[in-house]
Formats: sequence, C-alpha cells, structure tokens
Amino acid sequence: MNNYLRLLPVAVACTVSAATAAELEEILVTAEFRPTSLLQQPTSTSVVTQEDIRQRAAQHLEDILNLAPNVNFAGGTSRARFFQIRGIGERSQYQEPLNASIGLIVDGVDFSGLGTAGTLFDVEQVEVLRGPQGTLHGANALAGLINVRTAAPENEPALAVEGTLGNYNTWSTGIVGTGPLVKDSLLYRVAVQEYRSDGYIENDYLSRDDTNRRDETSVRGKLRWLTSDSATLDITAFYLDADNGFDAFSLDNTRHTLSDQPGHDRQESTALALDWQQSLNAFDLEATLTLAASDTEYSYDEDWSFVGIAPGWEYSSFDQYLRDRDSSSAQLRLLSNDSSRLLGGRSDWVAGVYYLGDREDLHRRYTYLDGDFYSRYDTDTYAAFGQMDTRLAENLSLLTGLRVERRNTDYSDSNAVASDPGKTLWGGRVTLEYTVSDGHMLYGGLSRGYRANGVNAGILASMEAFEDPAIITQLERVQTFDEESLLNYEVGYKGLLLDGSMSLRLAAFYMDRRDQQVKGSLVIQREDNSTTFLDHVSNAAEGTNYGLELEMDWRATESLSLYTHLGLLETEFKDYVNASGTDLSGREQAHAPGYQYAAGARYDLGGGFYARLDLEGKDDFYFSDRHDLQAPAFDLLHLRLGYASGNWSVALWGRNLTDEDYFVRGFGSFGNDPRKEYVTEPYLQYGEPRTFGVYGRYSF
Repeated sequence: MNNYLRLLPVAVACTVSAATAAELEEILVTAEFRPTSLLQQPTSTSVVTQEDIRQRAAQHLEDILNLAPNVNFAGGTSRARFFQIRGIGERSQYQEPLNASIGLIVDGVDFSGLGTAGTLFDVEQVEVLRGPQGTLHGANALAGLINVRTAAPENEPALAVEGTLGNYNTWSTGIVGTGPLVKDSLLYRVAVQEYRSDGYIENDYLSRDDTNRRDETSVRGKLRWLTSDSATLDITAFYLDADNGFDAFSLDNTRHTLSDQPGHDRQESTALALDWQQSLNAFDLEATLTLAASDTEYSYDEDWSFVGIAPGWEYSSFDQYLRDRDSSSAQLRLLSNDSSRLLGGRSDWVAGVYYLGDREDLHRRYTYLDGDFYSRYDTDTYAAFGQMDTRLAENLSLLTGLRVERRNTDYSDSNAVASDPGKTLWGGRVTLEYTVSDGHMLYGGLSRGYRANGVNAGILASMEAFEDPAIITQLERVQTFDEESLLNYEVGYKGLLLDGSMSLRLAAFYMDRRDQQVKGSLVIQREDNSTTFLDHVSNAAEGTNYGLELEMDWRATESLSLYTHLGLLETEFKDYVNASGTDLSGREQAHAPGYQYAAGARYDLGGGFYARLDLEGKDDFYFSDRHDLQAPAFDLLHLRLGYASGNWSVALWGRNLTDEDYFVRGFGSFGNDPRKEYVTEPYLQYGEPRTFGVYGRYSF
C-alpha cells in the first residue's frame, strides 16, 4: 500500500481548524489499584473503548490489539491465545507447562495463557498496560497486562439485540438486557452471543471449507448489590464455549490444506467472580474472590496430509493435548481515604495480600507415544504488596510500590518425572510525576518485573530415549531454567492540547532483561524421515528492548475524529547461544516488529450517516528464536459505512479490503512434504483475508 496513505489521517488533521473542535471524553483505567484517568496515569497504556470495538466489527482481542503500539500476537491456534508486549511474550504451548509473561484478566478472573477467552461481546473497554506490572499483578505480567472489563449493570431498564452477516458464512447474534431487580439497590445485566464462521481455509482432500471454523458461544451474567451508601457487592458469572477447528497449515503454503485428520482448538470455561467494596472510617476495603475452570483441546494433523500422498516417503501422525485448568484467587486490599492519608495528608496508600492457585492436568495422545502421556502441574502463589503515592510538592508526586511473591510449584507426569521448584520473587516501581500545568504531565520511572523459574519436563523425560552423544549434550543444556528479571526505564508525556480536543501520549522506554527466558525447540529426525520436536525454555544471558510509543486522538470538529498510534521497537539478544549451538547474540528477538502503526478517521456525514477508515501495519519480524524465517511487513485497510438514529444502528463493514496476504505464524527449520522428500522449507499460517458484512443493532 502506498506509504502516503499511512499519513492520511495526520495530513487531514493538519488542515482542520481547531476552532470548531469538541473536547474529548475522559477515559478511566480500571486495572490500577484505584480507577485512574488515562491522562493522569504515569505509565504507557492503551484503552480500546466499546465504540472502537463495534466500529471495527471486532469479535476477539486479535481484532483490536493492532490499535495498541508495540503489541503483537501469535497464531498457531484458531484464535490469538498468546500475546507479546514490547517484544516479550509466549508464542505457543504444547506439552510443557506455561509461565505467562503477559497477564490476561477478564472481569477480575485470570485467564493468562488462555487467550481464546478474549471475546468482545458487551465489553466496555480493553486496557493494555505496557511494561512490567510487578507491583500490580506479579509473575504473570512480566511485560504487561491486558485487562478486559465488560459493561456493568444499569439502574434503568434496557434491552438490545444485534447481529452480523458476513462472507465465509459468518454470522453472529447477541442480546443484552439490564436494569433493576430492586430499584436503586439490586441491578442485573445479562449478555448472550452466538458467533459462527466457516473460517478461511479450504480442505481439498476432504472437500470441506469449515475445517478451520469458529463456533463460539459466550454467556455472562452480572449482579450489582448496593447494600448501603458505603458498600457494593458485584457478582459476575461467565461461560464460554469455543468449539473451533484447527487446520491452518498447508504443504503448498496456500489457504488450501490436504489434512485427513483436521484438528481442534477448543476451550470451555466457566468462571465466577465476587468483588466487595466497603468504605470505612479508617480506610476503604476491597475483597475479591474468583473461581474458574477451563477444559481445552488443542489437536492437529501433524503430517498436514493424507495417506497415499507419497507412498514410500509419507508418515501419518496426529497430536492431541487435552488440558484442564482449575484456578482460584483471593485478594484483600486496604486503601487510604480522607481520614487515613499519611505524611500530613500528602500520601495515599494501598496495602494488600493475594493468593492464586492453579491446578492443571494434561492428557496427551500422540501417534509416536507408546502410551498416553499424563501430567499434573500445581502452582500456589502467595503475595503481599503495597503502594504509596506521595505529593512532594504542589506539582511533583512520587509513586513507590513493592510486591513480594512466593511461588510454589509441583510437577509430576507419567514418565516418572517429578519436580517441585519454589522461589521467592519480587517486583516494584519508583515513578516521579510532574504536572507542568492543567492537562500536561511528565513522568519518569523505574519498574521491575519477574518471571518464575522451572524445569523442562519433556527434556528430562527424553534423556534415556537417545544414544547419540551429540543429542544428549543438547538435552543436558536445557534440563532446567532460571527465573527472569526485567528492569524497565521509562519517561513520558501526557496532555490535552487544542482546548482539550486533542489527547497526546508519548513514552520512551528501555528494558533490561536478565537471565532472559527463551522458548526453543530441538528438531530431531526420526528413522522414518519424520521430525520430532522437543520444546523447552532456556535462558539467554541478557536482552534489551527499547523504543517509543505515540498515541494521538483528536476530536477535530463535531463531525471529524482522527487518531494516530505508533510504536517503534528495537530488540537484541546478548551473549545467547541456543540449544543447537547457534550464537544469536546481536539478533532481534522474535515477534518484535520494528514498527507498528494504526491510524484512522471517522466523519459524521449528517442525518445519522457516518464513515470510518482505519489503516494499520507492522514491520517484518522473526517468527521464532530458533530459525530465520520472518513475517513480511504488511498494511491493512478497514472501512465502515453506517447509519445511527434513535434506537437503530446499521452498518456495512469490511476488513483487509485490499485482501493483502499476511502471516501470523511460521516454521522454518524442518521439512514436512513427502512429495519433496522432506526438504527444509518455510511454512506459514495466513492472517485474516478480506472480510465484509452487514451489522445491525436495535435498542428497546
């Protein structure tokens, strides 16, 4: 796409007079200990609102994350399950347990590593906090946190229905109801959605076009009990059933597959969250309790082909991972109020304790195993944390925070591997905030995040399966891995310009990673020419990630709104030799594009009609740290034409209108095509092609 198109919204903005501009609405970030104005929060954060979600016809987090600078996601699944912030984050999970680097919280429930749960129906806003959240959330947020907050119950009765029809046999229907069960005291909200799509793959061997389908049901119920003028109890119940197919890779690198045993990417989750908030004389109290159960299936046709494709060369293999995770969490926070601030009323404080327990059972069925594989991975996390916000002078404030976390793990499996590593970890932050004038703020600070240590159980279980000394040496290098720490240095500016019509947010950061955890895979060829992969985590000595993030939102006139979001990123390994003996020192890290941008404009045409144009793109990036295959740079164009009047809203929408080919996952270190005698070649998973449809919503 022509590079000048990327700058179109900015160019248009420069020609619009600010004299007719309207002020922007205030946005609150709810992931912090206290709800905080986005422009007063001294860290780099993106907020995607409900309006943005609807305008982009977004069904899942993967449809909106390109709006956030320096945020990426990985394919290899039916939905983006793994996320990267500033070049840090997981890209896949197979047999090994996962310690997430990016936290995913949905209405207070921790779904880190289970990104399929990130559906967006009736979501109020999505908050992306970049940088380590060592004080706020701990080990699951080494590089950042994605907080999804759904809409709250309302005191006035309301009912809305909506639906979408699109190409690839895509449709959805949803209903939302809210109102009082007891006026001004007990409020409810219920949201139900069904989403279906055949997906974008055709299986030529089976003559089917739905082997990579999406079949998703979400149900959410909320109660808000206003027990008194000073106390509130919120109860959220959530159910997700994602019965998606997984048939994404083609031997010919097209959208046409040849699999005879297409896989699945399923997730069924139920969750319950209770949040009690009470204002007392001495302080405010907040207590939360969450329970969640997720049953997942991830399976695929490993040979991507059928019996008979190349007699004498072919193999046939199917791999299935059935993973059940039960989790519970409890948190108690005490927050200062007007009567309990410290240092003469100049210091607000928060203190609290936290517990998270995960119980994860894996059942793996695999063609090349003598018997089914079973493992159990239990994790108990205990934490104590505190934060103080102190006004040092009229325009100068100091924010300090500390979190100490004890993480105990217990792993055992059917290969007689057992391990129970435990570790005490800590994180924190120190930030100075300077208010230049009303609506303008500068900040600078240091934050520390951490990620737990562990063992590579698959490596330990394979030690006796090989006799080749070279292979044994490779395995011995990666039996265990150490914890990782991350220091993030950041300075930034946030402010309102042009009489409050433009919001500008700018951040520069430098991240110093110590004992950096790196996902790798040893590629070992079997006697029948097929390939086995032994996934593992190892430590690079050091790594650096640094860059810039810019977000501009401008209500240029009553009719025209524009935005430009830009992320620049440089990453590098230092002193890192991978398990294959390759020195990667100086190379860029995986899933860390050098630039990302999103820009757009919405224009109200009058009479209820409007048009919205969005452009987004990324630089090329490495898919993995163990091979050199890269995703090419790409640019995408989205358009929406709509009409809204009274209770009605209808729109025509299109995404990737130029039908550009881009890729979300790639392999480059093995061959899988028996027709070519398994010559090593790249294999790529395509992103979403051109999609379009019609949307309608009616509110009663």
